[in-house]
Amino acid sequence: MVHYKTISEWFQAWQLPGPEHPLISVIKVDVARIIHSSDTVRSFCDFYCIALKRVTGAESLKLKYGQRPYDFNEGIMSFVSPGQVTSLAVEKDTEVKQSGWYLIVHPDFLWNTPLANSIKRYEFWDYAVNESLFLSEKEEDIIIGIIENIHRETHANIDKFSKQIIISQLESLLIYAGRFYNRQFVTREKANHQVLDRLEKVLNDYLSSGQPAVKGVPSVNDIAALLAISPKYLSSLLRMHTGQNTQHYIHEKLIERAKERISTSDLSMSEIAYELGFEHLQSFSRLFKAKTQLSPLEFRQLFKN
Repeated sequence: MVHYKTISEWFQAWQLPGPEHPLISVIKVDVARIIHSSDTVRSFCDFYCIALKRVTGAESLKLKYGQRPYDFNEGIMSFVSPGQVTSLAVEKDTEVKQSGWYLIVHPDFLWNTPLANSIKRYEFWDYAVNESLFLSEKEEDIIIGIIENIHRETHANIDKFSKQIIISQLESLLIYAGRFYNRQFVTREKANHQVLDRLEKVLNDYLSSGQPAVKGVPSVNDIAALLAISPKYLSSLLRMHTGQNTQHYIHEKLIERAKERISTSDLSMSEIAYELGFEHLQSFSRLFKAKTQLSPLEFRQLFKN
């Protein structure tokens, strides 16, 4: 495991020129690097990295971000947060060429600014790299324009306005990225609905399998892992198409199954709660009433003659 504590260490590893600023750096890259098949590099950084890039010659190159593979040739813009583990390996010695822009920001640069806290609200930091942002030509021009503005400021003479201008530009970039991701959720409708169909099937299969009684109520992370999607990306996708996050969606499915079991079986409420993965009847009853305005027993009474 390689731990890059500074931006300079990361630049050195990728055989790039040293950064102009120790806490923020923008660089346009057009480099080639030999990756040997004997090398499997797992690493994490102490800083944010925004990449707008293309990679070629990577047919045998495999990157994992967390546990998910990433196809370099499809990704355009990606966001890596501090502490996120990536791994890099090749099946045979490969010359990898990459071109584009890297914007790297150490959290210390954001200290004592509103962005230090608000940067965490952008969910795409927790998306997997194979959930990269696909930009149109017009969108790419907007992002490159902002990156070039930051680049000019980091290479100019520093004055009392420099940091404020850079922070403002960085915030604009993040807002635009959020807008473009929102557009991507809409325009990739077929792929998104396929994910939602798989989500429904995965949940139905899980609830019908008897596993909840053994493993408990499915968590957001469990379901996301079964779909090979990052939890934040799944919640963002669901909110766009259903208005619910993943936790709410799981709860709705649990209540649907509970209603079915209450109305069509003679099982006790404790048995139904256990069957659905609840450790305590009280937890099941609270959720049921919150969703239906009725207790489980009151709901069963509706079906009594």
